[in-house]
Amino acid sequence: MPQTTRKKSPKGTVSIEEYQGRLRLRWRYLGKRYALSIGLPDSKVNRQVAQQKATIIELDIASSNFDLTLKKYKPHTQNSEGLSVVSLFELFMEYKAKRLLPRSLDKYDATLKYLERYFENRVAAAIDEKAAEQFMEWLTKQKLSPMVCRERLTLIRAAWAWGIADDHLEAGQSNPWVDMVLRVRVEPKQMPKPFTREEMTAIVEGFKKSRYYSYYTDYVAFLFGTGCRTAEAVGLRWKHITDDCSSIWIGESLTRGVRKATKTNRARTISLSNKLKQMLLRRRPEKPEPDGLVFRSAKGGAIDDHNFRNRAWTSVLEESGVDYRKPYNTRHTFISHALDMGMNPVEVAQLTGHDVQTLYENYAGNVNSRPRLPEF
Repeated sequence: MPQTTRKKSPKGTVSIEEYQGRLRLRWRYLGKRYALSIGLPDSKVNRQVAQQKATIIELDIASSNFDLTLKKYKPHTQNSEGLSVVSLFELFMEYKAKRLLPRSLDKYDATLKYLERYFENRVAAAIDEKAAEQFMEWLTKQKLSPMVCRERLTLIRAAWAWGIADDHLEAGQSNPWVDMVLRVRVEPKQMPKPFTREEMTAIVEGFKKSRYYSYYTDYVAFLFGTGCRTAEAVGLRWKHITDDCSSIWIGESLTRGVRKATKTNRARTISLSNKLKQMLLRRRPEKPEPDGLVFRSAKGGAIDDHNFRNRAWTSVLEESGVDYRKPYNTRHTFISHALDMGMNPVEVAQLTGHDVQTLYENYAGNVNSRPRLPEF
């Protein structure tokens, strides 16, 4: 986590603080909080620059001339040619930080480190396609997989697009990173191999008979039976289930203590099979706590997906004689078997929270759901 130093300021003033090694301003106006990155490292001289900017804002507030768009106060208004590559990406990170969870920012931090190593203090406005191509070639030599390399370039491309749209760069400037993303060739990945019916039965029975992990049996059966994401199953609460356990609402997920919306930010309601209904009725306390978790770890807390995979899942699959595939493969398995049974792809997509195209491209792993060559 970045270290942030703050000093509480009197009402109506603009405070100066350090954030991720750079200076930024913070203040309140008409009940709304504002933050503005200066784009300069913390130093005695740069603090004086920041103070000048803070004074301008305070005077504008006092005279009712405050610019709500903040364009007047952004660094580019003083020296647009001087905004560095690193500073531009830091501003982009600060913008994204308001919308993403801390864990989701890890890939942004990693990208920033590569930009710092290669570009150092080079000015963002001076980066053309040739410079972007040279960086791309350097990045591909940093022992990154093509997929990760493309991800890093995609973030940089997005930062430039945001910088142009938000007036940190000249409006007429082209984005030199557009073609770089397409030039990174990512080899196609084979679709995951779904578990067979026999393997599913062996896994569930393996958990049921396990001396150490039998308390996960219902959780595993639920994953196979619904095709929901593991984080959705971990985060399922009793208030999400009807009293007769005939249907569930999925609109949240829980990953290592962080609760948020589903991956697609869309909720769905699923009518359960009788088998799953009876399983949940057996688990349901007489007076369940609405916010209580349906599936818990052995110690009563939320299931940790890493701990479950590395200990329980790996152990039971090995003992059951089933080739290892990640727990998330229960989702692939559900979709593949549902399609092979002739279920309408639109209905399968509704049950799993996908769009139909994504479902077919990424999850339909069984041969029966693929086009077949004709017999001549």
